[in-house]
Amino acid sequence: NLFRDQMDRYGEIYTTYDKILAGVKLAPKATIITNGDEQIFNTKDLPNPTIYYGFNHESKSDFLAPANTDGLLCPKCQHILHYHLRTYANLGDYFCPHCGFKRPKLTYNVTKLTKLTPTSSSFELDGKPYKIEIGGVYNIYNALAAYALGRFLGVEPAQIKNAFESDERVFGRQEIINVDGKEVTLVLVKNPVGLNQVLDMIMTDSEPYSFGFLLNANYADGIDTSWIWDGNFEALKGQSIPYFMTGGERYKDITTRLTMAGIKLNATEPDLTKVIDLIKKMPTKHVYLLATYTAVLQLRKELADKNYIQGGMD
Repeated sequence: NLFRDQMDRYGEIYTTYDKILAGVKLAPKATIITNGDEQIFNTKDLPNPTIYYGFNHESKSDFLAPANTDGLLCPKCQHILHYHLRTYANLGDYFCPHCGFKRPKLTYNVTKLTKLTPTSSSFELDGKPYKIEIGGVYNIYNALAAYALGRFLGVEPAQIKNAFESDERVFGRQEIINVDGKEVTLVLVKNPVGLNQVLDMIMTDSEPYSFGFLLNANYADGIDTSWIWDGNFEALKGQSIPYFMTGGERYKDITTRLTMAGIKLNATEPDLTKVIDLIKKMPTKHVYLLATYTAVLQLRKELADKNYIQGGMD
């Protein structure tokens, strides 16, 4: 996919796509395997053979995506796109009732969502069951992309299934760290679409949990923090969350955002060296800690120094 991501560094999605196409055009005979649910990948006529993957687990009548969603205009006629299925953001089974532009035929499909939790996802690909030990619909897209490439290269479904189930979490990607009995799930966030997917993911937790957000604005994070205003923090108000905390260099920004969402904060801590002590005092066993890139690095250094994890990115 291509979503707004650290705009002060990468620019608009169309600029990024043009740069990708410049590389693609150097290999006109190479097969492109791409997300059919993302409209931008269906906007250019290329000489390359193209294979599409996407979600086909349900079909609804004609409906519209939320008005503030990026990429909702038909690239052919500029009318508003409609949907029969939408996974999140602008992704899904889109079509234009004005000019006939629509999602291309999919070769590889998510055909069923079986069970979603914060720590795992069970689903079917082309009618066969698979499971990954990580939450979030966005990670099912990652699995589907890997599946599509594997099948194209002749990897058997049983081999793919085994690879999915033996995979491990990596640095900042929903890794779970034990801090004196607290199960701290550390999640890297950096753009509004990813943030909203993470919020949706943690809200599938059936147990009470504490919530923290660590916001930095260094170059590696993206200096512009306005993307937090597109996060659906309002959805957290109805959840079983007894403790909210904000921190990081731009803690005032995220504190203001959560306050405007109607959330009452229990603590703010700009000094990330003190966050671990706050975690120990939280009233729940489960803690979700969302953080931008350099905040993840700073927190992991503290965790390593106190022997909760190994150093570096291990």
